[in-house]
Amino acid sequence: MKTTFIGLGYIGLPTAIIAAKSGLDVVGTDINPTIVEKTNRGEIHIVEPGLQELCAEVVRAGKLRATLTPEVSDVYLVVVPTPFKGNHEPDISYVEAATRSVIPILKAGDLFIIESTSPVGTTEKMAELIYAHRPELKGALHVAYCPERILPGNVIYELENNDRVIGGMDEAATRKAQEFYAHFVKGRLHPTNAKTAELCKLTENSSRDVQIAFANELSFICDKAGINVWELIELANKHPRVKILQPGCGVGGHCIAVDPYFLTADFPVESQLIGKAREINNYKAFWCAERICNAILRFELEHKRKPVVALMGLAFKPNIDDLREAPAKYIVSKVLQSAGNADFLIVEPNVPEHKIYKLTDYREAYAKADIVAMLVAHTPFKELPWTDEKVILDFCGVYKK
Repeated sequence: MKTTFIGLGYIGLPTAIIAAKSGLDVVGTDINPTIVEKTNRGEIHIVEPGLQELCAEVVRAGKLRATLTPEVSDVYLVVVPTPFKGNHEPDISYVEAATRSVIPILKAGDLFIIESTSPVGTTEKMAELIYAHRPELKGALHVAYCPERILPGNVIYELENNDRVIGGMDEAATRKAQEFYAHFVKGRLHPTNAKTAELCKLTENSSRDVQIAFANELSFICDKAGINVWELIELANKHPRVKILQPGCGVGGHCIAVDPYFLTADFPVESQLIGKAREINNYKAFWCAERICNAILRFELEHKRKPVVALMGLAFKPNIDDLREAPAKYIVSKVLQSAGNADFLIVEPNVPEHKIYKLTDYREAYAKADIVAMLVAHTPFKELPWTDEKVILDFCGVYKK
């Protein structure tokens, strides 16, 4: 079974590698020549434990290769980004472009799957687009939507072991997609229709966003009341039916910080709680930036000199190199714009360099800093000792203080 993955990003590349490991003949397609060249050398362009070795293995075995254009296959998977256009409206132009790229080479009996996070009804629109150009394929092509559920940093395990929702345009497509994923997924494959699968993906991440908003709102309350929010949540979670998440400096990544907008854009009246959660989590990043700026001003007034400020972390979650929609990145930008009277040391241990910011080793930055703002709870940061000699703003629970 020859399979083409269109898009070799944070989801497409790992999934292509895992599919190749299962014995499928996989072609990975991407518009970025550098990604194609690196993949064909058995190298990866993202940070993910164990994935580099696995990529090299399947490329050496001839089970995975990369191209700039799709090839005739039996299965096609669309795994491309779904960014925003103005006012947080989802932009499915990448999905459409990927779909158009395979229309000339589709044939009867093929399986066409969209994995990209999409507004409800996108799979149906892409099927209509295909049939508009290839009417002879109507009733002969299997079209499905099958969202991914993986956690960066644990991708290999989760791709193989997590349950999957399989939503076909009809029952035959659902069965065909289940048969495909059964090659490399050990978790259960839950059948449904395409629209339900699309909404399921958006529901999962919107639910998590709402739960995080509750924790972040508690952090506002505790800050005003002079209460340790980490201790409060730990105690509340002693209740057998309460499981409050941990607050942070906002919500980032290309899932939880993005997917709720797919619902608020299409269902603005019905998604009141979801929309409010987005507001709270966005505000948390602004709130953190204000706290840092205020600390800089207080230090300058008290010590009659500008402080050295370490801004610790840029990624959207601990121990990864992914900066997409990262609240820490927004905070750094906001602080640099608003509080110029300080020397800033910017830290991100999972990224070798940044095109805008000069990065500093986390130990050096901590040693030199008068003010330390913990923005991401990277594991190495937890080695750094708490000291009252520095102003430490712990927004992500490195010290739980």
